[in-house]
Amino acid sequence: MGFGKALLILGFVCALQKPVFLQCSNGFQNNDGKCEDINECNEVPEFCGNHAKCINTNGSYYCECSAGFHNKKGIPSFTVQEGQCTDINECLDNNTTCGPHGTCNNVIGHYKCVCNAGYESADASNNTAHCRDIDECEEHEDICGEKGVCENLDGSYRCKCDPGHTNYGQEKTKCSKLECDSFGADSDAGKSFDGLAAMLSMMRNSCLALSNQSFSAGGKADGDALLEKLLTATDTILSPGSVENSKGVTGLLSAVEKSILLIGPQLKANDTKMETKETEAKITVRRGATRPTGQIHLTGEHADLNTDWTTAAGKGPYPGFALAALLSYKNLEGSVNTSFEDLKEKEKDAVSFQVFSKVVSVVVSNPSTQNLHSPVNITFRHLKDIKPTPEVSYICAYWDERGVWSPDGCSQELSNDTHTVCSCKHLSSFAVLMALYPMKTSFQLQLLTQIGLTISLVCLVLSVLTFMFCRSIQGTRTTIHLHLCVCLFMADLVFLVGISRTKPEGGCKFVAAMLHFFFLGVMSWMLLEGVQLYRMVVLVFNATVRPLYLYITGYGVPLGIVVISAIIRPGGYGTEDHCWLSLEHGLIWSFFGPVCFIIAVNVLFFIVTVWKLAQKFATLNPDLSKLHKIKAFTVTAIAQMCILGLMWVFGAFLFSEGMTAVAYIFTVLNSLQGALVFIMHCLLSKQVRDEYAQFLSCVCTPQKKRYSDFSSTNPSSSQSQGSRSGQITGESQI
Repeated sequence: MGFGKALLILGFVCALQKPVFLQCSNGFQNNDGKCEDINECNEVPEFCGNHAKCINTNGSYYCECSAGFHNKKGIPSFTVQEGQCTDINECLDNNTTCGPHGTCNNVIGHYKCVCNAGYESADASNNTAHCRDIDECEEHEDICGEKGVCENLDGSYRCKCDPGHTNYGQEKTKCSKLECDSFGADSDAGKSFDGLAAMLSMMRNSCLALSNQSFSAGGKADGDALLEKLLTATDTILSPGSVENSKGVTGLLSAVEKSILLIGPQLKANDTKMETKETEAKITVRRGATRPTGQIHLTGEHADLNTDWTTAAGKGPYPGFALAALLSYKNLEGSVNTSFEDLKEKEKDAVSFQVFSKVVSVVVSNPSTQNLHSPVNITFRHLKDIKPTPEVSYICAYWDERGVWSPDGCSQELSNDTHTVCSCKHLSSFAVLMALYPMKTSFQLQLLTQIGLTISLVCLVLSVLTFMFCRSIQGTRTTIHLHLCVCLFMADLVFLVGISRTKPEGGCKFVAAMLHFFFLGVMSWMLLEGVQLYRMVVLVFNATVRPLYLYITGYGVPLGIVVISAIIRPGGYGTEDHCWLSLEHGLIWSFFGPVCFIIAVNVLFFIVTVWKLAQKFATLNPDLSKLHKIKAFTVTAIAQMCILGLMWVFGAFLFSEGMTAVAYIFTVLNSLQGALVFIMHCLLSKQVRDEYAQFLSCVCTPQKKRYSDFSSTNPSSSQSQGSRSGQITGESQI
């Protein structure tokens, strides 16, 4: 009994003890001897992966994808081992998600609808709502302009223009007013020549067809075809040759510019280039509801245009498009190489002007082109490569409505041998003009002129004194040389003193007339020398010429030419820079004409003289002493004519621009004349040298010695003197 009781107590005690070994199922854990559920969702962040949520259950869990995602295996509730969540592409699964007027754009976890042009979201707060049509006519009252009627369409609209207005075939463009009467063929410009009238008539018909749907004359033409017709018509006008009057040029340029403004908005492409025989056109167009921005760069063969769309479109009402055009005329510069009146007033120092680039027209849709908010830059290619110098400069100018070149509003930004960049604050037709300025005489040239002419004057004075007082050489030929030297002395003296004294004007005219007279006198006496040599060879006997005839030819003919020239062209004597004959209106030929004639006649005389001399030397019994003298005379005369003739070959270009080398050559030759005459006719003559020696001996020998010399003269010396005097007498007859 005691053992059984003990065993019972032991069993009760064991029953009261905690269990030591307890094993829980999957998803549970032992917690103080109890199996409790494990919350897998809390133990590891994002236990189910991205875009999924974890849901705990008793002893387990499951994963569910967030909205816009699904399980790759298609299981709605899954464990980590059964897959991950991926994005649902609603746009791919159902292409009608956004309706017929919207575009579905898939994003991670959802999508959004983007409405097509002309539509908007039916619910502004919901970006997945379907799209509905926008009534542009209701939202924008002025969308078609004052003279346009708006008609709403599904997803769009169109403008119908009143008569006299157009949107250039662009239904969404505002209606603009057309000035079709500006293309009237009966206008003053149209009457300039037939070709221009035909062009204006064509453009007027096209304008009327745009402005009035019922007008069919000429029919409608697309922009490209119309541009081709315009350039072809321009070729027809310019191909025959230069446009003769400035009025016609103005009409042509204006008509083409207005035509480009009409054609540009009708062009199909944004950028158009077209070239013909006489023209080259580059046009760029931008269309849209808002004004375009950015830079414009149009490049052509003869010029480049740089501007921006803000300048091209302007700040006024925007018609729905903007354009810029660069039109180059390939051969028009010959027709406009005149009309420099404005430039002559502003560039008074310039001697002459010349169009030195192709003529180009710049056209933009901006209606206010007379005062642009920013200037346009035009780069011109020169017709020839000439470097700017103090004597040559380039001027940017435009062709104004009066038909003259004007520099107003244009300035030169950069210029080199080949190009000039012009910046202009208004638009028109432009070109680069080359202005020629007087060549400024250098100090070296002035010094050379003064020294050379001074030497020439001294030699001429010695020659005149020799010809006057040297008795052994008196005769017709000496008389000719005497007056040739007198004329040359006066011409050089007047040239040295007065060639550059342009003030007062009357004094300058007198100096020019004196130079004209004395230089013609030099040439006339040179002609008489040729005649005298001819007579000496051909007319062996009676070769002398009466002095009266010499004076009439040597002085009367030049005087007559000067008087007639002064009566016909009194304003031709004296220029703004030199006291000489004007190079304009042909007055200079009153000098160069006689000079060329005299040189030609003298050449003929000298050829005949040389030929006759050759015949006489070939005879059996030639008078060698006399023939040698005539030969010497001929050689000196030919040399003298060469110097004088060559001098005036360079003298013809003396007052032209850029002729510095010519000026030096002319000065040297002019200085050599006096010295040449003195050397050839005085120093190289034995008779003159003997006279000089006798004169110097009289001056240098003491008085007593001279008396003794006279007293000791013997008969032989008297005989020699007598024979010498006889020889001198014979020579003087020549």
